[in-house]
Amino acid sequence: MAIRLTEPRLYLGRDLSGIESFRLANGTACVFTVRAPGKQTDNEDSVGLIPCGDRSCVLTVADGLGGLPGGEQASSTAVQELSQLVRSHCSEQLPLRQAILEGIDRANSRILERATGSATTLAVVEIEDHAVRPYHVGDSAILLSGQRGKIKHLTITHSPVGYAVEAGLVEADEAIYHEERHLVSNVIGTTEMRVEMGPRIQLAPRDTLVIASDGLFDNLQIEEIVDLVRIGPLAEAAATLAELCHTRMTEVSQMSPHKPDDLGFILFRPV
Repeated sequence: MAIRLTEPRLYLGRDLSGIESFRLANGTACVFTVRAPGKQTDNEDSVGLIPCGDRSCVLTVADGLGGLPGGEQASSTAVQELSQLVRSHCSEQLPLRQAILEGIDRANSRILERATGSATTLAVVEIEDHAVRPYHVGDSAILLSGQRGKIKHLTITHSPVGYAVEAGLVEADEAIYHEERHLVSNVIGTTEMRVEMGPRIQLAPRDTLVIASDGLFDNLQIEEIVDLVRIGPLAEAAATLAELCHTRMTEVSQMSPHKPDDLGFILFRPV
């Protein structure tokens, strides 16, 4: 049974052996994160669940850039700075949007100050009174699905391939195989960093929110994710996602995507 979360729950460089579930903001959140199969270095994905009273919270996933020094440190910094600002604003009853934007800006400054070349993506969702608002930097993505499979919101990844899909130059089901899928054009840790903020969307009963690093979206098609999360118990859906991602990452097949990577995701459903 999911336990009630009253303090921030941060997963920084951790590997989980199973799904963890919590109750917060009038809903249930399920979390999973693990390093890529066979990887010897740290998990560079960081995940955070940040409650703000009984009816509000902030959920976030960060993906430190592989191949750059300090990817795990960069993603951890982003989640920690965001958590600190959100908790501070909650105690002072200030708007969550202000806390999120200030937290991202502060994380960017902290990472730049280190001057190590590290960087991270970040996906954030503000949940308040059964409504959500997405924010993102990079290619960690946010998906909101209705119970019948309607995609109510899907962020545009900040990447050449993501923009090509949005412009209709590349088909969505082909983008996952694109040779430049790994390129990211906007990250936290640069002077050109920008935050994309989406619309406020009212949650309907049985809507399911997915916040994840590209370890999920590079191994499963959007339609597959929607079909798996829209019905049934949330924890079971999360476990199936984790298992299927592991299979895709470890087994090469011409019939399905294959990209070994760190994995971090949160599923949220209102109650």
